[in-house]
Amino acid sequence: MSLFWLVVIVLAISLVGYIVGRARALTSASGEISQLHSLPSYYGANVAMKAAVPAFLVLIVWLLVQPFYINSTISSAIPETAIQEGSSLGLVMAEVRRAAIGLENAVSSGQMSEEFASNARADFTDITARLKAAGQIVTSDITQPVMRAAQSYRIMAATGSLYMSIVVILIAIAGALWGLKETNKDFRARNTVENGIRVILFSAALIAILTTVGIVLSLVFNTIEFFRLYPAMDFFFGLTWSPSFSGRGGSSELGILPLLWGTFYISIVALVVAVPIGLFAAVYLSEYASSRVRSVAKPLLEILAGIPTIVYGLFALLTVGPLLLSVFGDNGLGIMQAGTAVMTAGLVMGIMLIPFVSSLSDDIINAVPQAMRDGSYGLGATKSETVKQVILPAALPGIVGAILLAASRAIGETMIVVLGAGAAARLSLNPFEAMTTVTAKIVSQLTGDADFASPVALVAFALGMTLFVVTLGLNIVALYIVRKYREQYD
Repeated sequence: MSLFWLVVIVLAISLVGYIVGRARALTSASGEISQLHSLPSYYGANVAMKAAVPAFLVLIVWLLVQPFYINSTISSAIPETAIQEGSSLGLVMAEVRRAAIGLENAVSSGQMSEEFASNARADFTDITARLKAAGQIVTSDITQPVMRAAQSYRIMAATGSLYMSIVVILIAIAGALWGLKETNKDFRARNTVENGIRVILFSAALIAILTTVGIVLSLVFNTIEFFRLYPAMDFFFGLTWSPSFSGRGGSSELGILPLLWGTFYISIVALVVAVPIGLFAAVYLSEYASSRVRSVAKPLLEILAGIPTIVYGLFALLTVGPLLLSVFGDNGLGIMQAGTAVMTAGLVMGIMLIPFVSSLSDDIINAVPQAMRDGSYGLGATKSETVKQVILPAALPGIVGAILLAASRAIGETMIVVLGAGAAARLSLNPFEAMTTVTAKIVSQLTGDADFASPVALVAFALGMTLFVVTLGLNIVALYIVRKYREQYD
């Protein structure tokens, strides 16, 4: 049973429980709502909650635990001879999972029968050839132990999904029966439902924290695998980025400094464009523009935030790049060799960031109490003096937050960089040369033809972890600045 239909069944049980629970409560009170402790809807909600919440909780826990259990079971059965030199058990398990997904896709698309895919005695070479012909696997060195482990992995996953469906449905039914059993006119259904909603809201808030922890852990484990294969000193202090896709990437030079330099250089150019324009636009819209102009200009400005980044990338490639080349190229100043350059990507990215700065800054400026403006005017200050000496200092913490959001958006941008800045990893001060960023290389390393057991592919996780740490550092610095200026203002 698919996950979708399992969720539908649980929701259907909850809906039936709601209807029956509400009717049962009215029956217990002989149809007199006044004799009930709570409104009838609370009794139905109590039954629905007891059916859905435990079932979905078990479903989530099962989905989280099952992969770890299967990985542990399958990895313990893989012989040490299957782990090639320069690889590790974790990387072999990654190949096993990809092969298992290939088998599942081949069966679901009708390219391979279920019996053949699950037959442990089937010829290994034949299975591999069929998967490659179907386009389900592209790795050229799938070994027999890996393919056999993939078959076992797929069978265990299917069996676990079946058991999960049965258990979740039984728990939903049991929860509904439990709620119906305690339904009577004296039951405090409202208190129970409100306490349950409070727990659900707390859990929803906790999801954000757990998601962050999960993201960090997924990066950490793969980064550790990378540093087992490639020296950390060469990665953090290397001045050359030259991945080799031959073999397992042993001859690669994977220094991150050129990528970091390109990331910060392009982001700085973008912020130089976005921050003044966005901040000045926010000041105008909040302090000088009439309500009619504001009602038209603000939505038009925010449209920029809804444009897909691939469109911005095409704009950089087809319009901004050739325009800059005509001015700074061989026919102009002669300092630009191609349309793809730091300046191209930076200008277009800055245009994309304008609504992030202007919209947030506008909201922050409007949140400054009107009494502060009136007090400034009462002391004889002009409009511009009030903006400069009262409103902007009061709104400074929020403006710094808006700039930080724009900086984080710039650092994480990919498509504009790929199409507008080029793919050259170099250390240069010339903004009219092609460069690249960390995010662009993460995409290229994971979509290339490198073996996943090589540092050339695993370096993407190390790049992502480095970018995460850098962004975290920017947040800490921004928080320090906000607190410092806030204390001075208070």
